Parts: sequence; structure tokens; C-alpha cells
Amino acid sequence: MRSFDEIFDIAASRKGGVDALNAMLTPPKSEAELAAIADDRWLAAMTRCVFQAGFNWKVVESMWPGFEAAFDGFDPGRCAMLTDEDFERLVSDTRIIRNGGKIRSVQENAVFVRALSAEAGGAGRAIAAWPSTDFIGLLDLFKTRGSRLGGTTGQYCLRSMGKDSFILSQSVVDRLIAEGVVDKQPTSKKALADVQSAFNIWMQQSGRSLTEISRTLAMSL
Repeated sequence: MRSFDEIFDIAASRKGGVDALNAMLTPPKSEAELAAIADDRWLAAMTRCVFQAGFNWKVVESMWPGFEAAFDGFDPGRCAMLTDEDFERLVSDTRIIRNGGKIRSVQENAVFVRALSAEAGGAGRAIAAWPSTDFIGLLDLFKTRGSRLGGTTGQYCLRSMGKDSFILSQSVVDRLIAEGVVDKQPTSKKALADVQSAFNIWMQQSGRSLTEISRTLAMSL
């Protein structure tokens, strides 16, 4: 496995030099910034990423004001208590994408957000405190306790909110394969642990965040 500096140099040569690459590497938000994000914004982010999965994200983006209105601003208390009548109304609501399973996930993720909030004094506090060295543990939490938040959906959700994260996009996976970390898209617990271990080594070598390392890997191919 190459050192981070070696991979960085490869990426820099492809992106116009060290300064140009560094300008593309936006660091994650601080723990304090993440902790300050209100619970409704976490539920909104989860919903946006669930609806974008396997769908044209630009369509979701253009319809987003309708989503905010239809789901009462993603208030977790209200969304957690959606009734059968509410679901009947929502699956007919032309302001949103009328996918019954994804609509149901809003209620399920509202329950998840409320539970995190109760445990830590805010969902943002729980997520902010999660160590970067165990990011796969946070992904597992999203997968097992959330709804439709497994795979890259949870990864994109956390990245969109500024949590220090890696995204296992095809380009990142290709670099991981080239470095001998995995031999295919990592889905098993062992493969994900190997990925986390590699990122931890690169963090120690570089002093950079998961987010910056992930972006560097993506731009190295």
C-alpha cells in the first residue's frame, strides 16, 4: 500500500499541482458545528439522500421545497407520528416523489433521529462525537437503526452534513483495489474493517481528515 504522500502526488499530477489539489480538499465541519445542527436538518438530509438513491438527484433538488412543506419541515416529533391517513395523503401528494417505501422511511428515520437525540442531547451531538477512526461503526449505526441508510446512502448523507467521512465511490474503491486494501467493492465487515484500517494509517501519516483523504483517492485515478 502506498503512503498517503505518494497517492497525493499522483492526484496532484492529475489535477494541476499541489496548490490546485489542496484547493479542492474542503475539510469537514468541526465537532461543535455538527453538534449545533438541529434534529430536523438531520432528518431532512437523511430523507434527501434516501430519495436521491437510484433516482435523478436534480429532480429531488427541484422538488425539495415541496418535500419540506409536505413533511412539516421535517419536525422529527411530527414525522415519527405519521398516521395511516397521513401516508394515504403523502402517496398522492404531487409535491413529492410518491414512493411508498421511501415515504415510510421518513417516519422510521424520524424515530431514529429522536432516539439519537434522547441519547446524546441532540442527534448532531451523537454524530459529532463519533470518532473518525471508527467511521464504519457510524455507518453500521445508520444501516441498522436507520431506514434505507445503508451503503453509500448513509455515506453521502453524512458527507453532505459535513461529518468527517469517506465515500466508497467507484473511483475511491478503484484506488483501494490498486493499493491492495480490497479486491472489490467492500461490503463485508472484514472488508470494511480493512478500509477503515487503511484510512486510519493514511490519517496518521498525513494529519488529514477522512474527507480530504477520500477526495484525494477519488482524484488519483
